[in-house]
Amino acid sequence: MDMIVLAHIKEQSRLSLGSYGRPRMTEELKEAGIDVGHRRVGRLMRENGITVERTRKFKATTDSDHTFNIAPNLLDRDFSAAGPNQKWAGDISYIWTREGWLYLAVILDLHSRRVIGWAVSNRMKRDLAIRALNMAIAFRAPPKGCIHHTDRGSQYCSHDYQKILRQHGFKVSMSGKGNCYDNAAVETFFKTIKAELIWRRSWETRRQAEMAIFEYINGFYNPRRRHSALGWKSPVAFERKVA
Repeated sequence: MDMIVLAHIKEQSRLSLGSYGRPRMTEELKEAGIDVGHRRVGRLMRENGITVERTRKFKATTDSDHTFNIAPNLLDRDFSAAGPNQKWAGDISYIWTREGWLYLAVILDLHSRRVIGWAVSNRMKRDLAIRALNMAIAFRAPPKGCIHHTDRGSQYCSHDYQKILRQHGFKVSMSGKGNCYDNAAVETFFKTIKAELIWRRSWETRRQAEMAIFEYINGFYNPRRRHSALGWKSPVAFERKVA
């Protein structure tokens, strides 16, 4: 029986890009109809060298030394939302490639933690953040009054970015100065994609990293990755259940 369970564990590890630890792996197996406990899954993973690897490389991405207006923190670290398009959050992170840095901007719907907008660029300019925002708006067509939360970086405080938010009736919210906990939901996403994808290999080109990010977000994170905060459902499955 262990061999059958192990075969399923190996398959789910492959499908999850090698990112599932014991809790998520157990939930995945149970949904597949395999009645198995956390301890057994952990033992089989440990005995067969099925592990989650994590490494890191750091670069600052927030430029708050500017003269743009700063919005109040309407979110106030409440990252829950009763339904979609009530609270969005965005941020920018980075990926090292042998061609240089690649910057990734995302917008998350805090109801399901789904990535609803994203963009990459070799420069961390305001058009990067704007492209991610425009994708999210085109995808969701949010009603007026949706809270849009980011840090106070110049990309988000710029006149061009704020103009788009005003045109679509967003309520603008920004983190306190230098406080990463005020945008913890997006920070968690970046930690997840780095641990499960970015830090696992060397990236020769920015294009190579961009294609892998596309596959991760659209092929795994949104439709498949299980979140403990969502009752071990994926963002897409959680939204489907609520709808």
